[in-house]
Amino acid sequence: MNSRKHIAITAGLVVSLCLIAAAVSALLVSWQSSQISFDILNTICGEMIEQDPEAYGTVAAALKEYTTENRSGAVRDDVLVSLGYGVSDFSGIPTAWIAGSAAVGLGTGFILFAVTFLARNKAERRRIRELAAYLEQANRGKAPILSAFGEDEFSKLEDEISKTVTYLYQTREQAVQARNGFAENLSNIAHQIKTPITAISLAAQRMRQSAGVEKQPLDQIEKQIARLTYLEESLLLLSRLDAGALPFQKAQTDVFTLLTLATDNLQELFTASGTGLDIPEQGEMWINVDLEWTMEALMNLMKNCIEHNPGGVVHCSYTQNPLYTEVLIWDEGDGFDREDLPHLFQRFYRGKKAGDGGIGIGLALAKEIIEGQNGTIRASNRRSGGACFEIRWYRH
Repeated sequence: MNSRKHIAITAGLVVSLCLIAAAVSALLVSWQSSQISFDILNTICGEMIEQDPEAYGTVAAALKEYTTENRSGAVRDDVLVSLGYGVSDFSGIPTAWIAGSAAVGLGTGFILFAVTFLARNKAERRRIRELAAYLEQANRGKAPILSAFGEDEFSKLEDEISKTVTYLYQTREQAVQARNGFAENLSNIAHQIKTPITAISLAAQRMRQSAGVEKQPLDQIEKQIARLTYLEESLLLLSRLDAGALPFQKAQTDVFTLLTLATDNLQELFTASGTGLDIPEQGEMWINVDLEWTMEALMNLMKNCIEHNPGGVVHCSYTQNPLYTEVLIWDEGDGFDREDLPHLFQRFYRGKKAGDGGIGIGLALAKEIIEGQNGTIRASNRRSGGACFEIRWYRH
């Protein structure tokens, strides 16, 4: 709404209020004038009749000739009322004309007021819709430059919104650049680690082939080499996730099949730890995910359950509703420490009950993979005991 429209609407409101005030004022002035005339004439006629009672008929005849209609007003104990005359009979203006004029003025004023008021509200609603639509576009990262609509009550808000959105865009660009820089540095570090790992691995192999070398130290060296190799691969994967360079090949996948394939890859670990597995088949339920990477995420969660529940049972269940598909993975162990719960999915965080072989990346990777596919993950302790992971993949 530009300044000219704003001025026109304001002027319309003022004019409508003036018309209403004028109509009311005219009605009041006309009534007051009639009252004064009536009182004066009443006094004169009363004095005449008091001085000459025989003039009563003459006064009555004169009054009948003066008025065009004889409508009684309120009952009064005076001469004119006793003769059947009221205030409106001496106003000089017909009562119907006065009432009609006042009604026209009031009606016109109210109509003009209603029209201008509705026009103003419509303009304000339109401006609010425009600003709301702009904010929705800004939230999606597609907001154009906010064009000027002229000076009105929303101009200050419009200016502040434009400055805020511009600042947020700049902040987002800086955050993206910082994230990409971090991902690049992480990738460089991972590649640099790869070279000494390879050299140490080759040296360990040559030592194992040599005679007279103790096997136990070599076993420890190879164990640490495996940990470093896993760390290097995880850092590369994290750098790809941070840089958005890990495309997910999504396809419709059955949940039961997904859980079964994940546990098949961990069969040796289940057997070695003496941990059982419980995955009840609950019918076909389909989710749109990348099979390989989602299996990787679920395997990391199951590994955590095995580490904290050796010799127990790892349970899996799944349900589906119109909003999301939910998968639960839990164990029968002691559960998470309360102070560990807020930090479980942070990179390189290791809880109090973490095993010696972990490096604190598995749960962080699982979270990144699941959230990258329109999902959420939450860790909690079950009331009956044991740690539980709750994963939800949303349909939209």
